[in-house]
Amino acid sequence: MIAAITHHNKKFEVDLSKPLDISMPLVNNENASSAWYVAPMQITPVSTGTWVGDVNQGGSVNFRTITFNPHGNGTHTECVGHISKEWVSINQCLTQFIFVCKLISLTPSKIGDDWVIEKNQIENLITSTDGVEALVIRTLPNTEAKLHINYSNTNPPYIHHEAITYLNNIGIKHLLIDLPSVDKEVDGGKLLAHQAFWQYPHNTQFNKTITELIYVANNIKDGTYLLNLQIASFENDASPSKPVLYHIMTI
Repeated sequence: MIAAITHHNKKFEVDLSKPLDISMPLVNNENASSAWYVAPMQITPVSTGTWVGDVNQGGSVNFRTITFNPHGNGTHTECVGHISKEWVSINQCLTQFIFVCKLISLTPSKIGDDWVIEKNQIENLITSTDGVEALVIRTLPNTEAKLHINYSNTNPPYIHHEAITYLNNIGIKHLLIDLPSVDKEVDGGKLLAHQAFWQYPHNTQFNKTITELIYVANNIKDGTYLLNLQIASFENDASPSKPVLYHIMTI
């Protein structure tokens, strides 16, 4: 299905029959990717004693309870409510779901004991002339092992807050990355990248989102795409999400 899109007075076409899913599947598996010391997601059938919600155990339907943490179990999208004292929900902040985005790939720099995405690396790959609202960052090396990593207590790579300020300056409203956080795992609660992106609390950006723990397969090439950022309607600071890319064909 070919759809014609007009975005900021630019016209292009996308083939909606060829989606590129860049989310991690949420699976009931000890081997699934996770972070922040949370238990793996659990999917269990409801049982009342006389009835069980599992067809294979004699139930009439499959009727399961799912227990998970959106920040620690798989791909999720979060809003400023993640760091604010006020209750702010992703369902209220993210009200548009289609954006033009750029996908870039880079290798974080080694700084002391850390691996850091620096401002100069971002500047070399995206500028204001790209005219996009969303940025997808794929870190290198990139393997399917990312689908199975337990990131807890591993000091994963993160983004320097000066790089975040640069993204703010070029108009990025939606940041997607294949790491468990844009910030250092243990930073004393500073959360410099989160704070810079949402400019909380003095100039709070309620319409901006961060999506973490994505996975971008190697057969998806760097470039400009149409992004469909899908969330569940959770009244919470974060929701499990399903970002999907589509190739852009210029008219």
